[in-house]
Amino acid sequence: MHRGFEDELDKLRTRLVRMGSIVEEQVEFAFRALLEGNTELAKIVQERDDKVDKLDIKIDKQCQRIFALQQPVASDLRLLLAAIKINNELERIGDMASNVAGPVLSIDSLQKFALELGMERITQAAFRMVKASLDAFINNDPELAKHILPTDDTVDNLEMEIIAEVIKRMKSDKSYIDAGVALIDILRQIERIADHATNIAENVIFLIEARLVRHRQIDEDGSILDAETYTDDSGL
Repeated sequence: MHRGFEDELDKLRTRLVRMGSIVEEQVEFAFRALLEGNTELAKIVQERDDKVDKLDIKIDKQCQRIFALQQPVASDLRLLLAAIKINNELERIGDMASNVAGPVLSIDSLQKFALELGMERITQAAFRMVKASLDAFINNDPELAKHILPTDDTVDNLEMEIIAEVIKRMKSDKSYIDAGVALIDILRQIERIADHATNIAENVIFLIEARLVRHRQIDEDGSILDAETYTDDSGL
């Protein structure tokens, strides 16, 4: 393998790790802004979205350049395919974090209502998924990635539970309506953040084990159920 090709792959991984670090902090700050009513953190989240978008474009162009100038095979090809997908998932998580932070700047009663509903339960679960999925990528750890996948059900269940309570409060007291509508959207954004973290974990499994995992095909012992094995003409 040419040294230049290795350098390109190293640079690609470095950019992905950098983007992941920014996005992880965006999620952390967005959730803190919501639960603390911290408008300064909310502003930081929205300001950094532009940085994430620029990195997204750089990584996408770099992947295109490598495909055009090189002929990657085996693990290098998987890295490129996974990088494209993980890059897209990170960009979307950044968007979702910005959407969580936005209402903090305009609705004063949001924090109080969020705390009444115990929303720290879903924010903690979703943040753990984001952090763990990125740790799995950085450390090439498919076992950690496998353990992330079932957590998505926890977030889904919490979303439904809290939305039901929001609707109940809104029906009984109209003063909850503005904050309630915003929180329903925020809950949906958090659920999507968890979905994107799940997708990153699935791509880590693909990258390391060359297996395509979809729809949380993980048994209780961590083994993959009915996973497809990715192969190509190069013998991957």
